[in-house]
Amino acid sequence: MLSKNIELALNHQIRIEAESSQTYLSMASWSETHGLEGISKFMYAQSDEERAHMLKLVRYINERGGHARVSELKAPKISYETFKQMFEELYKHEIFVSESINELVHISFSEKDYATHNFLQWYVAEQIEEEAQAKLILDKINLIGDDKGGLYLFDRDIQQMTLKSATSKDSK
Repeated sequence: MLSKNIELALNHQIRIEAESSQTYLSMASWSETHGLEGISKFMYAQSDEERAHMLKLVRYINERGGHARVSELKAPKISYETFKQMFEELYKHEIFVSESINELVHISFSEKDYATHNFLQWYVAEQIEEEAQAKLILDKINLIGDDKGGLYLFDRDIQQMTLKSATSKDSK
């Protein structure tokens, strides 16, 4: 059985994951309208992944005797000056999500809810991957600078990252 404090904190995380999905979806749409096919596919896949993270929380809360809440969402940003700015914001957002997950882990540990603490370890590991991936992407963007040919290759490269990521998750 979940304490009311943990249920409230987990429901807050549901909203964060849902807003993350919407943020990635908005980024996918922006990329697609700017001819960045590889980036848009990557962002669509990330949006789906964030929604799956949200649903995992919903099911966990309900299975543990709580009530998962679906709340109103803050509208995501819909336009970016550059694709680099978009990825910088993505990286900052992933750090924010990591901090939120860490706070959830702290709450579950302080309340001695070891089942929730164990459940959240998957999210901790996932956020390590998400932050590392976002940082790697930013490093690549910084390498190409303003080179249009580099942008074309980057767009193709990130599309391959999306395909590899989907294949490796399917095999898990």
